[in-house]
Amino acid sequence: MVHNESDTFDVGGELTVNRLGYGAMRLTGEDIIGLPADEDAAHELLEHADEIGVDFVDTADSYGPGVSERLIGEALDVDRDDLVVATKGGLLRNTDGDWLPHGDPDYLRNAVLCSRDRLGTDRIDLYQLHRPDPDVAFEASVTALAECKDEGLIDHVGLSNVTVEQLETAEEIVEIATVQNEYNVANREDEAVLEACEQKGVGFVPWFPLGAGDLGEKRSVVEDVAQAHDATPYQIALAWLLAHSDVMLPIPGTSSVDHLEQNVAASTIELTTDEYNRLTE
Repeated sequence: MVHNESDTFDVGGELTVNRLGYGAMRLTGEDIIGLPADEDAAHELLEHADEIGVDFVDTADSYGPGVSERLIGEALDVDRDDLVVATKGGLLRNTDGDWLPHGDPDYLRNAVLCSRDRLGTDRIDLYQLHRPDPDVAFEASVTALAECKDEGLIDHVGLSNVTVEQLETAEEIVEIATVQNEYNVANREDEAVLEACEQKGVGFVPWFPLGAGDLGEKRSVVEDVAQAHDATPYQIALAWLLAHSDVMLPIPGTSSVDHLEQNVAASTIELTTDEYNRLTE
């Protein structure tokens, strides 16, 4: 069997979380714009995640925009010591559904204040730069978040959609707790970033951990392994992520309680060495 060194990870060296979290992007309307069809159901989903041991919740100001953060602030006590809520800033939205990079330092400082208000907290556990802005010096965006950390507005700084070089540049400015890049069993283009995170003890938060359902040429082997475990292919994709690296913090998102429970159950699946190797090849 492939055993994980630990079922938990210390974000920033101090915030201990279970390594399988929850991504709250889907707690909104279509195209991640506007309100969900049923806000009460969204509250209940968050409360249920909390009840079954999910203690790492990831969101962003651009989900809604603002909607996901507000729902989390309403449903959960964000200030609790045994709950880590991460959010992100640096992308603008519009009714067309576009995601527009906006890393202006003054904008980011304003975004941090808005996120604090929606989440109902004075200090954000983990605040991540959602995407480098090609029109703004990367160092300037990171420095704004470092200053927010110095001011006590946020506890830890993370990055998203970055290269190894950008991670190293940011680390010269402020301690980086996490990196959130696209990564899953079928898409490992950012393997070098994951390896850098492993070397540095930085948490790696794979977005699209299930490839939005598209596991490409990996689908057949994933389905084979799933059958052997009486599990779903998505559970196997999550189990592989957890087995692949001790700094891995998958945050599968869903608006369904059933899917939430299936995702959390994936953390109990132990792959054989042969299964892990077949999935990894």
